[in-house]
Amino acid sequence: MDIRHIVDGFAAAPQLEASEMAEAAAQGFRTILCNRPDGEQAGQPDAAEMEAAARAAGMEFRYLPVFPGAFPDDLIAGMQDALAECEQPILAYCRSGTRSTMLWALAEADKRPVAEIVEAGNRGGYDLQSLVPFLTARS
Repeated sequence: MDIRHIVDGFAAAPQLEASEMAEAAAQGFRTILCNRPDGEQAGQPDAAEMEAAARAAGMEFRYLPVFPGAFPDDLIAGMQDALAECEQPILAYCRSGTRSTMLWALAEADKRPVAEIVEAGNRGGYDLQSLVPFLTARS
């Protein structure tokens, strides 16, 4: 697994496999967030399979699919709810981890300074500079 720690309590990763859920739990993760829409690519595990594996490993699971380039307000609110309600640390994934990190950033825009959000993304290897106008508008 290519887990990238963004901030305390939240990490992002490229596509995970059901067989990796026990390892994620062993690393201390308590919640898995799937941000990848089902059927985006042939052969990817669907959310139901990932949820079953996460729950079997003792973790909570939430499905918040992010379609490329689409971050509607209800999705951002869903991420805010997940960040507030789910047991941490949280591991979110999508195809590369970028959408998961962008969704986290948008959900945190009213809680953290924009520069801090961008730096957190950078530390994880995700460039959030293109989000600055959206983060600023949400702050």
